Amino acid sequence: MTAKVTYKGQLRTEALHLRSGNIIHTDAPVDNNGKGEAFSPTDLAATSLASCILTIMGIAAERSEIDIQGASAEVTKVMSSNPRRIAQILIDIHMPNNTYSDKDRKLLEKAAHHCPVGLSLHPETEELITVHWS
Repeated sequence: MTAKVTYKGQLRTEALHLRSGNIIHTDAPVDNNGKGEAFSPTDLAATSLASCILTIMGIAAERSEIDIQGASAEVTKVMSSNPRRIAQILIDIHMPNNTYSDKDRKLLEKAAHHCPVGLSLHPETEELITVHWS
């Protein structure tokens, strides 16, 4: 088992990662009857994509001895209403101010488009990933 999720009432959950003991709270978004006081489950899905992209880029970078420490991602989630689902995830990746060869850039951008979370999303969920090289 990976996690245990408990409904806390008032459209909130608490997810316990069993191996580490880390806890994540979720709250329904304001546009879906919630208070919006924590990540919504769909916020976590979009954010997981960005975390996965940076992780896969990190694996590729370590294998090729490329320094990407400090890279960051800004995430925007766009919902559709019928059916209510994530329609689009926009991710802007900002790379640290290092010197990257064309080969490094191609390797890292390819990695950004091959993370397991992205490959697991609904085929109609549009992923717009932009890498900004400082």
